Amino acid sequence: MAQATVAVVLALMMALLGISYVLWQFKRILAYEQGNDTMRRIAAAIQEGASAFLTREYRMLSVFVAIVAIVIAVFLQIQTAISFVLGAVASAGAGYLGMYVAVRANLRTAEATRHSLHHGLRVAFGSGAIMGMSVVSFSLLGMTALYLLFRHDPNCLTYITGFGFGASSIALFARVGGGIYTKAADVGADLVGKVEKGIPEDDPRNPAVIADNVGDNVGDVAGMGADLFESYSGSIIAAATLGAAFGGDNAAAFIALPFLIAAVGVIASLFGIYIVVGERHAADAVLAANPSWQEKALWLLKNQVANVDENASLKDLLEALRRSIWMASYAVLALALLVVLTAGISFNYWLVILVGLVAGNAIAHATEYYTSYTDKPTQSIANATETGAATTIIQGLAVGMMSTVFPVLIVAVAILFSIWLGFKADGTISAGLYSVALAGVGMLSTLGVTLATDAYGPVADNAGGIAEMSHLPPEVRQRTDALDSLGNTTAATGKGFAIGSAVLTALALLAAYVSAAHVEKLHLLDPTMLPGILIGAMMPYLFSAMTMTAVGKAAHAIVLEVRRQFKEIPGLMEGTAEPDYKTCVGISTEGALREMLLPGALAVVVPLATGFILGKEALAGLLIGTTGSGFLLAVMMANAGGAWDNAKKWIETGEYGGKGSDCHKAAVVGDTVGDPFKDTSGPSLNILIKLMSIVSLVFASAFGNGWFSF
Repeated sequence: MAQATVAVVLALMMALLGISYVLWQFKRILAYEQGNDTMRRIAAAIQEGASAFLTREYRMLSVFVAIVAIVIAVFLQIQTAISFVLGAVASAGAGYLGMYVAVRANLRTAEATRHSLHHGLRVAFGSGAIMGMSVVSFSLLGMTALYLLFRHDPNCLTYITGFGFGASSIALFARVGGGIYTKAADVGADLVGKVEKGIPEDDPRNPAVIADNVGDNVGDVAGMGADLFESYSGSIIAAATLGAAFGGDNAAAFIALPFLIAAVGVIASLFGIYIVVGERHAADAVLAANPSWQEKALWLLKNQVANVDENASLKDLLEALRRSIWMASYAVLALALLVVLTAGISFNYWLVILVGLVAGNAIAHATEYYTSYTDKPTQSIANATETGAATTIIQGLAVGMMSTVFPVLIVAVAILFSIWLGFKADGTISAGLYSVALAGVGMLSTLGVTLATDAYGPVADNAGGIAEMSHLPPEVRQRTDALDSLGNTTAATGKGFAIGSAVLTALALLAAYVSAAHVEKLHLLDPTMLPGILIGAMMPYLFSAMTMTAVGKAAHAIVLEVRRQFKEIPGLMEGTAEPDYKTCVGISTEGALREMLLPGALAVVVPLATGFILGKEALAGLLIGTTGSGFLLAVMMANAGGAWDNAKKWIETGEYGGKGSDCHKAAVVGDTVGDPFKDTSGPSLNILIKLMSIVSLVFASAFGNGWFSF
């Protein structure tokens, strides 16, 4: 296993490189100008609210982590319990760091946009890069450290599955809790502020505006970071576990490969990030010092660095970010080819990585088409606003449902190609399933930069809010709106990317579970199999219903509070009195923390209950049903929500009467419905899929034939 150990050490070194970049970029972001006193005061309120929420949330989750760790230590192994705790701590740490930076980068982005659009993009994206690189670096650091600690134990990889379990647990609660918080505040602020009172978004007179801005960070930064942390960890764990199971004499190479692909992904992601945050004059300086390279790599570097001028359209901005992801993908492929050739395994496994990268980018492109306001699907929703809110909602649902077609076909083709390539390489279905897991690793290999394109969006959104509340010049708000619109699209593509990778990872985890639980056959006509599939298919709907209801309850309380303040505080509507922001922040916090517990517990309890009561075969059926149903529902909800949001944004550019028109009011209603779709229920489903799979894998050895064996 020396080969695997060397690979893990290299991955550990890349994790340390990523952490070094995070520290450097963190210092760089904090060095930017912070604006005037009003901007600083508003940003301080957002910082205080976000920190208070995450501190309370993590305090509650620490109790859950402690209880589960004790259960694992008593009924399984203490090594798995240690891994579980480390996974939870690493996931929470990455999420907290991302939030900490985001709530400090927001006012710096607002100040930067006073100078230029490109300067604002670089500051906001730089903060997103900290989130992206923190996730991949912390994940790699945790898993490689555990591998080196347990490498002499034959159950080493079994123990490391606990790391994925810990990461998944934190991810689900962070995503659900943050999603409930942000959407309750957002819906409450929009319904009273925009619809009832007719005041602009982020108007300082709105008592829910600070809670709304806090929610962007705890939901879309910390929540998304924890979400993709467990996706990234789970894909590597699944691939390494399957590689150990089928690899035989060459098992070390198959264990090493996912770690090495993740390691080269760190380098590629740093390259992709530089394309957005780098400066062309810096590339010129390097070229001047190294003229012999001018026709080689540095020429490419110089000409790929983004250069966004003040007349840049949404397509221009998207092109800059899309270029960074594509260039990072090319870098991964080039480096992965060296890895595969050096490892002495079949060239087919490089093709599998190519399949994963192509599938991920294809899903992102399909999602972008259905959610960007420059394309027909979202424009069709804007057109539907001419006949009111009802047709707006109908059209949005139709767009969301239609948007499931391409992601499903892309993932299906990726699975088939991966299995075929693996089978051709080593002649077994096990090799094919390993290839599916490896495709998931390939899809997520550029996560450092793809997550940066997602995490920067809430920073730009907050920057717009600060610009509005600080009464900065109109051109500043126009620039932040351009960055925010771009963020809506990149956030939607990020969710599609996360959901697609979740399916590949869940399938690989299912294969690992079947092996670990010693399930000899899966037959649809087995008495417990169909009930398991049906229960599994029901789970995403039950889960979504609970999270949507939670948003509705919390939003109801916010609406009543905002109405009360407008009614009871003299001069609030006229702008001569200050609203009570803290009360709305408190309502969102209490509601989110209270309502997140039951959906989160459900994801752990249901697979365990199914495994013990119906048996290990039924649990496999449960995972199949949840994966299929959850995939479709997650894509539909995420894309419908993104399309509703950008239809509103398109109208706000002046189409269909612009802001304040009847069409705009109908679009706001659609956006309000879509908010919990795209930011709470939809993105939480991909975590549900993987958490149920990894819980099943961790406890696989404990399941038998159940109470209903025939």
